[in-house]
Amino acid sequence: MREAGTPGSRRPADAGATRLGRLALLPLFVDLDGKPALVAGDGPAAAWKAELLAAAGAEVRVAAPAPGPELTRLLAAGDAAGRLLHLPRPWLPGDLDGTAVAVADAADGDEARRFADAARSAGVPCNVIDRPAFGTFQFGSVVNRSPVVVAIATKGAAPILAQAIRRRIETLLPPSLSDWAALAARMRGAVMDRLAPGAARRAFWEALSERAFGPAPTAHDEAALATFLAPHAAPGGRVTLVGAGPGDPGLLTMNAVRTLQSADVILFDALVSDAVLELARREARRMLVGKRGGRDSCRQEDINDLMVKLARQGRHVVRLKAGDPSVFGRAGEELERLAAEGIPAAVMPGITAASAMAASLGVSLTHRDSARAVRFVTGHTRDGGLPDDVDWNRIAEPATTTVFYMGARTAAAIRDRLLAAGMARDTPAVAVGAVSRPDERRWTGPLGELADGVAAMSPGHPVLIGVGDVWRAVRAGPDAVVASDERRETA
Repeated sequence: MREAGTPGSRRPADAGATRLGRLALLPLFVDLDGKPALVAGDGPAAAWKAELLAAAGAEVRVAAPAPGPELTRLLAAGDAAGRLLHLPRPWLPGDLDGTAVAVADAADGDEARRFADAARSAGVPCNVIDRPAFGTFQFGSVVNRSPVVVAIATKGAAPILAQAIRRRIETLLPPSLSDWAALAARMRGAVMDRLAPGAARRAFWEALSERAFGPAPTAHDEAALATFLAPHAAPGGRVTLVGAGPGDPGLLTMNAVRTLQSADVILFDALVSDAVLELARREARRMLVGKRGGRDSCRQEDINDLMVKLARQGRHVVRLKAGDPSVFGRAGEELERLAAEGIPAAVMPGITAASAMAASLGVSLTHRDSARAVRFVTGHTRDGGLPDDVDWNRIAEPATTTVFYMGARTAAAIRDRLLAAGMARDTPAVAVGAVSRPDERRWTGPLGELADGVAAMSPGHPVLIGVGDVWRAVRAGPDAVVASDERRETA
């Protein structure tokens, strides 16, 4: 076992401390509750800014001689839309006196300049809608889960992009997050009084944060969190088995990312990509516990012992496995050991390599015209050969799709067993190395040429082998028997 950061190990890009990169804007959050604000303008943009300021609790005065439909509806809503006062005239420089913030929807550049000059003279931060050169601050695109508020800004370069980012974030943050943040506010005083800085406090906040992405809090949740505040309460350790997927970080589940962000220690396999590790909590200790055929490897017993040891120290241990933990990932052995030791354990499934391979090749594993069954078969045993208890006659059935995991060294034996079981030599076959990664390699051809095709692929990559009629569409492609990067260059 090697700890990331030592010679010969892999480590994400945070190996050394780096300075914060240049910010186009400094994000600030201003408390406007009960403070005066001015909005000058009568159009829909001015109405939206007035509503936004009122939602933040500001006492908003709207200077507009003839308000448009949107502003009229907003003013008619009265207290329901916040605290709004209509000034039925153009704005005046004196309106800015004592104002916390000011916003103008200027008709032209001259008015924008006059408003900005008046705000500067009054010492008031101002925003001129769609004219960022005149203002001193800009609004962002807002995700509202108050008291959690997220804002996205692009310095006016791409407002539509900011809105697209907002929509993406909104899918990640459930509406119930507001209730969890309110619960956090209620409990914060007790946490600060009763829990010492460091591991105890972080354990409480992580326990709350993990629950915050589920349903709204219940009395049971609050009682469970309160146990952290009991005298002499010692947070217990736990282990989460997380599927890292085949390599592309975009294929991680949201639950997997959240779990990586809460880890104290990450025990990761050799096949886990650096891009996936980049998504883990920066402070988490990383330890490589990989097992690779034909190379120095960690014994499974040692990995089990390490998980138990770290969990008993009160750590959240993430066992990060390539693909899905429950598909040739020895999850069963690890869960059995943890259960025997009384250590809480959970599993976060991942996208298994066979699914990623099918997606990469544009194939359905269960196309109804070609396959009625799918089988995942290990391509080697502990001694490096094929397993003895595989029913090759069943695998050779015409309406079956079979994917062999880690089959590079046994490709010839796989071919021979299938041919001996009656499978035709021209049965479509594929082999994919480093599936979903930038250096992905592919071979397609008939089963009879499988061994030669795999031998011609770049060495060192984990290889999946697919056999069955569903791969015929891939084989039929004019440029199928080339590396994936060559496919992109010739497309």
